[in-house]
Amino acid sequence: MIRTEKSLVLVVLICCMCQLAQAQDTIAPRLIWAVNKVDLGTVLEEQGPQLAEFHFTHTQDSLFYIETVVTDCGCTTVDYTQDTLQVGESGTLRVSFDPSSGAGLFSRMIVVKGNLFGVQDTLYIEGNAIPRASDPGGTYRTRKGDLGFRLPKVNVGEVFTNEPKLKQVEVYNFGDKPFYKDSLDYTGPEYIVVSQLTDSIMPNDRGLLQVLYDGSEKNDLGYFEDEVSLNWQDSTTFIQLEVLADVFEYYAPFAKDNLNLVPQLVVEPKEIDLKTIKSTAVQVEHVVFSNRGKQVLEIKKVQGNCECLKLELPKTTLDPGESIQLKVVFDPKGRKGIDQRNIYVFSNDPVNPVQMFLLKSRVE
Repeated sequence: MIRTEKSLVLVVLICCMCQLAQAQDTIAPRLIWAVNKVDLGTVLEEQGPQLAEFHFTHTQDSLFYIETVVTDCGCTTVDYTQDTLQVGESGTLRVSFDPSSGAGLFSRMIVVKGNLFGVQDTLYIEGNAIPRASDPGGTYRTRKGDLGFRLPKVNVGEVFTNEPKLKQVEVYNFGDKPFYKDSLDYTGPEYIVVSQLTDSIMPNDRGLLQVLYDGSEKNDLGYFEDEVSLNWQDSTTFIQLEVLADVFEYYAPFAKDNLNLVPQLVVEPKEIDLKTIKSTAVQVEHVVFSNRGKQVLEIKKVQGNCECLKLELPKTTLDPGESIQLKVVFDPKGRKGIDQRNIYVFSNDPVNPVQMFLLKSRVE
């Protein structure tokens, strides 16, 4: 009898512990944050402290208030809602970042702890802090009219078709007239928009331009160089900028179980070594494209990194199991020494939408 009672107590205890563990694993979030990360972008030191705002909503029945907020850097100060909140009520947390604390890319962490069990959330601010230039002439070497740039071209980098890419560019005014934001006129392709972020760029001072590149509007894939024009009516300044970008198709993540159901591009070989060739001898090679997937494969573009390449495809769609040959014609005229050509293949293979193969040679 005693053993039976002990066994019953043990079973009840185990059940309670299991229920408690399950309850802890399924605790609903106490706070719902609109965002947990804010990108401040490029921040100039002379712009002073920058403010990031986080908004939250209390979702539980118990009364809630923020107990403490801890940051990982003295460069940030925090102000937040001090009130006690009931279910459904909202609050705000404001983080001020001082860009004079350091230079370069930054990512700062803010830990928010509430009075209720399980409320400890982590927020982030990030961006790029640029200190004052002690030598503007040496820092902004590329001059376009009265404006100085760090580099001769604006490289936007990788752009995906699902959302526009933003690139902020600092400029220095070497002239004696200000550049006002509302007097800027932009001329260029519709998929690129250049605007001025700072209201004014005063003489002997810096400002920020912003380049927006929309990959979906570009309606093409690969590497591109575009020229755009900027004209400030008040200062009668007209300049031209070259904008560089690599545009890629965006494919949303999918379940691992569907891996064998999607198109799959296989490129063979991945490297062709022509060995030693003469500059007067045009070379012809073939590369095989195969679709190892179970859906139709689309070859959207084949792009080489030189005008010396001529690339010919018999068709651009491959059924499952089908293969075709890409004809590669390389004219080494005017070249000498070790030469390497990169050829990029863009397709609707969601796992490897861009593949590259090499054409190597030594030109005599």
